[in-house]
Amino acid sequence: MSFELRAPRVRDLVVPVSIDPTGVRGPTRGAARGRAWRRTSPGRYVPAGTPGSVEQRIVEASQRAGARGAVTGWAALRLHGVGFCDGVAGDGRSVLPVPLVEGAGRIRDDPAITVSREDLPESEVRSVHGIRCTSAERALYDEVRSHELRRALVHADMAYAAGALGPQGWSAYLAARSGHVRIRQARRVLDLAMVGSRSPGETLLRLIWVLDAGWPTPLLNPLVTDEQGLVLGMPDLLDAECGLAVEFNGWVHRSRDVYVRDLQKEQAFREVGLETVAFAGPDLDAPAAVVRRLEAARRRTGRSPRRWGLVTRAR
Repeated sequence: MSFELRAPRVRDLVVPVSIDPTGVRGPTRGAARGRAWRRTSPGRYVPAGTPGSVEQRIVEASQRAGARGAVTGWAALRLHGVGFCDGVAGDGRSVLPVPLVEGAGRIRDDPAITVSREDLPESEVRSVHGIRCTSAERALYDEVRSHELRRALVHADMAYAAGALGPQGWSAYLAARSGHVRIRQARRVLDLAMVGSRSPGETLLRLIWVLDAGWPTPLLNPLVTDEQGLVLGMPDLLDAECGLAVEFNGWVHRSRDVYVRDLQKEQAFREVGLETVAFAGPDLDAPAAVVRRLEAARRRTGRSPRRWGLVTRAR
């Protein structure tokens, strides 16, 4: 899976239009039945050649929400700039329906959307790219309650990483939601989510470290230096107590140049006394095996004198 932390700039969205007997503001009824137009929802159309970006799917689905509903969940997070929320399921193929929320219960069910009947205060609605969507806090709240814990945490970490919202703002939002459906799930996500993760793989590896191995939370992407203060690299996870650096190598690490840099960084870490271990995407499907490798790597630590340090980052 490849993505940027921040979603790319939105361009050339086409808002669906209604039938227009004059053919000026929309297709005539006859034209709408032809090949030049594509129906997006009851009574709404776009030109047939309209590009099918994820944002275009969202704007088309948003027309179903009416004046009182809004886009929420992953789709609203995408509008707020979260690159991870690309509208595709974890298998990398299945297209996700666009989640809408509207308390009045007037939105018709359709395979292209999911509908929440929960209340939607107008204070939680924003206009982004001209689309009615929920605030980032409400969008993340709706999204994490629809997933199992680890997938929910990936969404939270990636929303933080994109700068769509932060832990303090989301904590304040959840504090006002006592008694809501699955609020315990959202609070658990708040407790475990962290600023600093740069990929879903990093997040899932950290969760195996914390939830399956039962170890204290590691440092995320710290800058490691040698004794002279020269920066050697940035491991994904670091146990600073025992000197264990852990890497998640996604698909981009398969390229020759990146692979060579990975080997050079591993060698540099070992020379200053850090033990290293790396994992790839398929490894994350077997948490018990990951824990065994982490434990074996931890047993190898401490064999060389510590000659490394950390860059202290300004807060």
